[in-house]
Amino acid sequence: MTSRDVNFKRRQTRLRPAYLAVACLAVLIAAGGDAGARGGERPIESVATRSASEPLMAIVSLRNQRITIYDAEGWILRAPVSSGSKGRETPAGIFSVIQKVEEHYSNLYDDAFMPHMQRITWSGIALHGGVLPGRPASHGCIRLPFDFAERLFDATRMGMRVIVAPTDVAPIELAHPLLFQPKPVAGAMAAARIVEAQEAARKAAQARLAAETAFREASRAREPVRAAENLKRRAEAQLATAETRLGGLVSAEAKEQAEDDKAKAAVKVAELQLQSNAANADLQQRLDAVTAAREAAAAAETARAAAAEAARQVERELQPISVLISRKTQRLYVRQAFKPILESPVTIADPDRPIGTHVFTAIERSTDQANLRWNAISLGGGRPPSATAEPHDVARANSGRDAEPVPTDPGSAKAALDRISIPQDVLDRIGNIMPRSSVIVTDEALSPETGKGTDFVVLLSGEPQGGIEKRRRSPGTGFRNARPRSSSFWRSPFGNSFSAW
Repeated sequence: MTSRDVNFKRRQTRLRPAYLAVACLAVLIAAGGDAGARGGERPIESVATRSASEPLMAIVSLRNQRITIYDAEGWILRAPVSSGSKGRETPAGIFSVIQKVEEHYSNLYDDAFMPHMQRITWSGIALHGGVLPGRPASHGCIRLPFDFAERLFDATRMGMRVIVAPTDVAPIELAHPLLFQPKPVAGAMAAARIVEAQEAARKAAQARLAAETAFREASRAREPVRAAENLKRRAEAQLATAETRLGGLVSAEAKEQAEDDKAKAAVKVAELQLQSNAANADLQQRLDAVTAAREAAAAAETARAAAAEAARQVERELQPISVLISRKTQRLYVRQAFKPILESPVTIADPDRPIGTHVFTAIERSTDQANLRWNAISLGGGRPPSATAEPHDVARANSGRDAEPVPTDPGSAKAALDRISIPQDVLDRIGNIMPRSSVIVTDEALSPETGKGTDFVVLLSGEPQGGIEKRRRSPGTGFRNARPRSSSFWRSPFGNSFSAW
């Protein structure tokens, strides 16, 4: 449906659960008219609001110059884009969001302002807000309508899959024996570790409270000791005075009185000594209790830290897993939380025949059953190396601008999986599969863009890659640190500095 312009207060929390994503994205129905007007493009489209399910996925069609956001049930939002111009084409392939910065500035292209940047390669390819002239016009990034970029930024999370496709394709649900399912004990183990961590934290808090209480009681016990010692010193002074006075007296009557005072002073000293001893004994007992309580608190804190680390480890192990199977290298690679965890040879039948590029993504369960659902997107096998790549030009963009995405052919996706055999010991070493986990099957090798702090990056070798070939592959290239809008270098989103994005 076409949107109308209304005000919307942007959410401040950046990484929110996916079930809130559609609520955020649906607001774009109201902002789409303005976004479209800015770039002379068709307005943003959205389906009716529904509770989103894992995962969110972005598919950018280079031919259609359009981005479509999908959740587990289908597409929820579409908007126009402007990709890389001829010679600096946005590379077709498989990416994910590896960094999010609200205000970014390019150090390659005249300090250009890139609002709501979501990086997909460390060499500088990103989704961000920008001017849309109705054709490919950037230096390789994917420009989005400004309002769309802002609200998409609020709705997405790190690791969201971004697929840049030559044409517009749509995922379909698919079942296949090779698509992994959760390990039954993993969820129970995670729950047990979390309970243990919570119990250890409770005991540590109790031990700290007991130590604090023992210290307060020991502090109070010092008061009787000080009071008894002060009284004893006073009584000892009185006894000394009585003894001195007794030695200087002559009369029997005076001596008798002095003897009586001395005896009373001695009795008082003895009584106060007993009180001091009792107070010191009580204090020592309480100090011993403080020592024991502090030792118990330290032990409880050690147990709490160990239980918390075990829970974090389980939580890390339950992060989505990415598996990539390359026909070119005949190897299987596994990454989790942007880190490599496994690499192994794999068998692909008829290895000289192209297998295509396919992305299989685990999506939320539709019922309470244990098995996950999977969807599939096929990007085809690319062109032969000798073929001439068709540029993503204005004619291509206009030719299919309003065409519906073509659903993935389930036969092609299943045929690719049928050719793969994974050793059982490798299957056993692959961690637990959760929603957002993925399996990528491709003819391609890993792109050099795959590295520290990334998921797998796959580039389609038969498609133009000018936008990435002209960039240095190192973290930080292409983007400056964020600066506040008050900076004298800030440029209006409608100024000339955007013409070279």
